[in-house]
Amino acid sequence: MKQLSVLFSAVALFIASSAVKAQKVAHLDVNAVLSLMPEKKKADEKLEAFSKAKGAEIEKQAQAWQAEVAKYQQGAAKLTEAQRKAKEEELTKKQQNIQGMQQAAQKDLAEKSEAEYAPIEKKFQEAVNKVAKANGWDYILDGNSSLFIYKAGPDATAAVKKELGL
Repeated sequence: MKQLSVLFSAVALFIASSAVKAQKVAHLDVNAVLSLMPEKKKADEKLEAFSKAKGAEIEKQAQAWQAEVAKYQQGAAKLTEAQRKAKEEELTKKQQNIQGMQQAAQKDLAEKSEAEYAPIEKKFQEAVNKVAKANGWDYILDGNSSLFIYKAGPDATAAVKKELGL
């Protein structure tokens, strides 16, 4: 019985080892390549300007709201209970509007980021695919990943840069 299990284990090991071919793996510094792409730089600048504009608009609204709150707090003692309640509801509504503006701005920024980066990612991916096929690499891994315990083998960064004309 022991001989049968040893024989079975040996056959299984042989089959597994013959089924696995030597796979060629390369690593790529994705961040280095992307940071050199002029399209990425333009997209980053557009997104930063968009974010600053939205932020300034929200900040302006928030400052106006804070000024209104301060004014209300100074004169609250002079108001009737109904007036105080109405003013507090108005201020709460304005605060909620500002929060809504912040959420909408975040959503708009995410959508704009996706739209700006999609063609860049496509171009990058096409270059990586072309370089991988040309060099016979089965896998290209991001060299910046913390999953690497040991990194050796060819570096695809230069080839991808060359393919992109960088």
